[in-house]
Amino acid sequence: MRDPVGEIFSALADPHRRFVIETLASRGTATPTELAADLPVTRQAVAKHLAALREAGLVEATRSGRETRYSLRPAPLAAVTGWIDEVGSVWDRRLGTLKRLVEEQGSPGQRPS
Repeated sequence: MRDPVGEIFSALADPHRRFVIETLASRGTATPTELAADLPVTRQAVAKHLAALREAGLVEATRSGRETRYSLRPAPLAAVTGWIDEVGSVWDRRLGTLKRLVEEQGSPGQRPS
């Protein structure tokens, strides 16, 4: 079974890949050589990171002559955002219930009226 959210989290687990995502978000497009100039890794390592990001659907490649430029595809991040919002709302409800129970019981050391 394919897990798109898991694939995205896996792709974003590496700090170099997150840097690539941030760079593409600010620049619009970049080549592997341009990205490697800003990272402490080789161009070949950047190409492998881009392949992982592409497999997760986070970047797309556009070939122009001998040059390949990469750009961000932010749409898949919506699935991650939706998952985080869903989990967050469950915890918000649980914490709200806990808060209500604590407030109903009063704080320790407080005498019931």
